[in-house]
Amino acid sequence: MRSLPLPVTLAARLLPVTVLACVGWAWSTGPMSDSADKAHETPAPQASASDGPSESVAAKTYAEPPSPCGTVAGKTVTSLVPGAKTAGKELAATDESVRRGCSWSALKGYDYRWLDVSFEVKESDALAKQAYTAGSDADSTAQDIGDQARLATNLATKDKQQTREAVVTVRVANTLVTVTYNGSDFESKGAPSADTVSKGALQAARDAVAALDATADKGKGSADGA
Repeated sequence: MRSLPLPVTLAARLLPVTVLACVGWAWSTGPMSDSADKAHETPAPQASASDGPSESVAAKTYAEPPSPCGTVAGKTVTSLVPGAKTAGKELAATDESVRRGCSWSALKGYDYRWLDVSFEVKESDALAKQAYTAGSDADSTAQDIGDQARLATNLATKDKQQTREAVVTVRVANTLVTVTYNGSDFESKGAPSADTVSKGALQAARDAVAALDATADKGKGSADGA
C-alpha cells in the first residue's frame, strides 16, 4: 500500500513509528515539554503566613498520571480499533510523574483506526483550568465527563483520501485528559462519520476518567489506612 500524505496532525497517526518520534520530541523539547509548561504557566501565588489555604497551594488531587495503557477498557479498544492489541503501546515521555500516554492502532481490511489517550498532571486545579481554557475551540461541550470537557472534530482530505478525527479534552481537578480518535477507509477514500468518531472518543474519555478517579480513590484509601 502506498504512503498517503495527510495533514501533519493526522498523518502522524497513520504512521505509528513517526508518531512515537513526534510525541517523544513534543514531550521532551516541544510544546508539551516541562520547559514549555513553565514558560507558559503563570506562577502560582504564594500564601502569606496570615493567609488561609488557597486553591493554588492546596494538596494535589492527583499526584501523578495513572498507567495509561490500562485506562481504556479492553472492550472499548476492541470496538473502536478492531484488530489492535488491547495492551496498547505507551508513548515515550521525559517525566512520567507529569505526563503519560498510550496509543492503539490497526488496519483491518482497508479500514484504519487510531486511538490515543494522554494524562498531564498540573501543580494545582488553577493551573489545570488555565491550561484547559487556553486550549483550542470546540464543537461542543460534554457535561457528564470530569469537571470540564469539550469535543472537537475535523475532516481532512489529502490526495482525495479523507481522514476524520475527534479530540476530547477533559479537566479533572488538576489533571488534563486528552483522547484522540480517528480513521480512514483506504478503499472508498472516505472516512468514518462525525457521529462515529465523536461517540468513540467520548467513550474512551469516560473510561480514562473513570480509571483516573480509581487511582485517586486507591491513594486516599492507602492514606486513610496509614
